[in-house]
Amino acid sequence: MDVKDLKILVKMITETDITEFEMENADEKIVIKRGTAGQIIQMAAPTMSAPMGMPMMSAAPAPAPALAAVTAPTAVVDDKFETINSPIVGTFYRKSSPEAPPFVEVGAVVEKGQTVCLVEAMKLFNEIEADFRCKIVEIIKDDASPVEFGEPLFKVERL
Repeated sequence: MDVKDLKILVKMITETDITEFEMENADEKIVIKRGTAGQIIQMAAPTMSAPMGMPMMSAAPAPAPALAAVTAPTAVVDDKFETINSPIVGTFYRKSSPEAPPFVEVGAVVEKGQTVCLVEAMKLFNEIEADFRCKIVEIIKDDASPVEFGEPLFKVERL
């Protein structure tokens, strides 16, 4: 097959909804694939086995629920203290700008919904708020340090 015929074949395929074309003869083999690079399909685990020869049904992935606001999960450190954890991977900041005072200090009483720090992820600054009224017992992370998802940022005492 010459280049002119190959161009015509490619044009015909792109004008249809065909995503893969394969042709083979004694002298040559032509494979044309188009579309995006691989699609991941999640399969639901069957609750009971299907009889032989019956195809398994695939489940489309459930859409992720939209988050109204970023809230930091809390974990119990011991009976008296809990932690405010990072809800995302990013960089921890104690203040809104280099000249600004820190959001909270050790010993400060924080009201529910009050911003305690910022976590920057992909050039977006996410305000991390307290989920309950508490007293800051310890600031675990240093300013401008990287944090992982679920990593403790503050040790707090619930009030």
